[in-house]
Amino acid sequence: MAHAPETAALARLRRSRLYSEELGIELARGDDKELFKWFLASILFGHRISETIARHTYEAFARYELLEPRRILAAGWDFLVNPIMREGGFVRYDEKTSRQILRVCEQLIADYGGSLTWLHAQAKNARDLETRLMSFYGVGPVTTNIFLRELRPYWKKADPEPLPVVRSLARRLGVDLAAHRRKTLGFARLEAGLIRRRRESGEHRLQRRT
Repeated sequence: MAHAPETAALARLRRSRLYSEELGIELARGDDKELFKWFLASILFGHRISETIARHTYEAFARYELLEPRRILAAGWDFLVNPIMREGGFVRYDEKTSRQILRVCEQLIADYGGSLTWLHAQAKNARDLETRLMSFYGVGPVTTNIFLRELRPYWKKADPEPLPVVRSLARRLGVDLAAHRRKTLGFARLEAGLIRRRRESGEHRLQRRT
C-alpha cells in the first residue's frame, strides 16, 4: 500500500502528452516538414520566456504559414519581429530571436539542403548528432535536449541525457528513470510529464535550470 501513490503518479506521467503533440506536430511521420516544425518550436521553448509565450509564438508562425526554412527566409527579419514575435508576445528578445531563426534556416539549407533528416543521417552517433545541432547559431545544450528528447522513439541517434531538473523531480516522486527504456515513446512521455511537474516543485523555467 505504501507504494500505491508512486505507482499512480508514474502511470499519470507515462500518459503525458508530448509538447510536440500539443502543437499538432506529428513526429511519428518522420518527414522533414514535421521535423522542422519541432526544431522551430524547440528554439522558441529554449529561450528565457514562458512556455505560453513560446507556444503562442509558434502558433503565430503557423498562422502565417511560416513553417519551412525557405518560407521564413523569404518573409525576412522585419516580418518575424512584427507581426510574428509581437503576436506571440515574444517581445523581450524579439529582434535577437528573429535574427537567430533566420541564421538557423540559412545554415540548415546551406549545410543539409534544408533537411533535418539528412542531418541525422550524416551524424556518426548520438554525440555527433548533438554537436551538429549545437553548431547552429544560438542553439545550445538545452534547445538540443528539447528537440531530441521527443525524437527518442523515432530517431536512432536521438538519446539525450535527461536534464538535471528532470532527474531531480524523478527522485522526488520516487521514479527510477534507470528502470525505463529511454528509446521509447513511454520514456518521452515520462520526461514530458516530469517537466510539467516542475511548477508543483517550485521549479520554474525548466529550460534554463540545467
